[in-house]
Amino acid sequence: MLEFVNFLNGIIWSPALIYLCLGTGLFFSFKTRFVQVRFFREMYRLLLSGKSSEHGISSFQALAVSLSGRVGTGNIAGVAAAIGFGGPGAVFWMWVVAFLGASTAYVESTLAQIYKEKDEGSYRGGPAYYIEKAMGQKWYAWTFAIATIIACGVMLPMVQSNGIGEAVEQAFGTGGTMMTSLGEISYAKIYTATAIVLLLGFIIFGGVKRIAHFTQIVVPFMALAYILVSLVIIGLHIDQLPGVFMLIVSDAFSPMAGVGAAIGWGVKRGVYSNEAGQGTGPHAAAAAEVEHPAQQGLVQAFSVYIDTLFVCSATAFMILITGAYNVHPEGQAFLVQNVAADVIINSPAFTQMAVESVFTGIGKPFIAIALFFFAFTTILAYYFIAENNVYYIHRTLKLPGLTFLLKAIIMSATFYGTVKTADIAWGMGDIGVGLMAWLNIIGILIIWYLAKPALKALKDYEQQRKAGVEKYTFDPKKLGIKNAELWEEKLK
Repeated sequence: MLEFVNFLNGIIWSPALIYLCLGTGLFFSFKTRFVQVRFFREMYRLLLSGKSSEHGISSFQALAVSLSGRVGTGNIAGVAAAIGFGGPGAVFWMWVVAFLGASTAYVESTLAQIYKEKDEGSYRGGPAYYIEKAMGQKWYAWTFAIATIIACGVMLPMVQSNGIGEAVEQAFGTGGTMMTSLGEISYAKIYTATAIVLLLGFIIFGGVKRIAHFTQIVVPFMALAYILVSLVIIGLHIDQLPGVFMLIVSDAFSPMAGVGAAIGWGVKRGVYSNEAGQGTGPHAAAAAEVEHPAQQGLVQAFSVYIDTLFVCSATAFMILITGAYNVHPEGQAFLVQNVAADVIINSPAFTQMAVESVFTGIGKPFIAIALFFFAFTTILAYYFIAENNVYYIHRTLKLPGLTFLLKAIIMSATFYGTVKTADIAWGMGDIGVGLMAWLNIIGILIIWYLAKPALKALKDYEQQRKAGVEKYTFDPKKLGIKNAELWEEKLK
């Protein structure tokens, strides 16, 4: 099973996808005149403005839902894996893909807002919707929708729940083991899996509004607490910070693990963490109630900064500044061995060791608790994304019980991921991320070539902003944007 998963990953995550992610971000950065820099203050202003409505959630709630998808296991275990397999230089490439990816996040999220629909009283949208309406290829939209349901309903939840299970076992021990149909499993993982599934079921059966309300409270709190702990650790080792920063930069261009490993793991874990170009963020962006599509695109671009430049960087600096890591490229000997050789790289172990080295006795439990909230809210976001694509398919294929089936599947996948090994879980997750990234990035590039709707929206927003309007409006017909029916109805 693991060999087959690794084989598929070798195909999907070939150098072509690595450079497609970087190249697309660079392309959109130039075409939008680096929107991620020019509109930084506006991003922050929009973050705190806007209100929800009976049909849509607020910009901040949409940000919280998308952040709950971005800020997850990838920020704790994913960063550790990038360092462990790719060396410290992989962190630099995570920063690069985040900076460039912020422009990609603007484009895909603005598209989601332009082409969103109203379904059963709520706004819905995402790549499947804008691929059909802007690209005019329904078969391609269906391909993305099916791939996303499989990725977000089965593959990706396993990675998140696996991170929780590994962290709990590291922090509190196994509590003994028992033989099951899935093999020998620790009681700690069984109890953890059961608790996660019960809580998950309670929330997802409550609908998108319950998900939004839960994440807008939990996500900011957990991110702030995590960053504060990292600042304490960095502050206690502040004399080492310049050296760590220089290590990251120097290793990015003369990588101990090889150029391919540093860039490859940095981009792979960067895309997995910040999700720019992956096509997950647009689903939350489409659900927001805003005056102009560009506004939510800017807010989603800002979420990439929060994820990678703040949370991922916090993890990286904690690990590197305390020396709690190994560098062990796949198929090679140890290049750096600071901790035991049997420590699982694809796990939160490095991060737990880093915090434990300063907060003895509470470091491992703290990371276990933090990871629970990070990963659990990410699973909620995955359900929300998969549900959007089920609704997309249901527009054409009127099969009853599809959403109930999705709930049952994601709860089963979450349980399975908690108790299985990390390598299989991460391998399945990488397949899911890679498939979505290929389909979405190609789609938004074709849409850009055909009509440039996201750029037209940005220019229109800039003009209204310079004119100092009190209330923004969006007229798709005036801008030559077709099939944006919902925005056309708002103007009537």
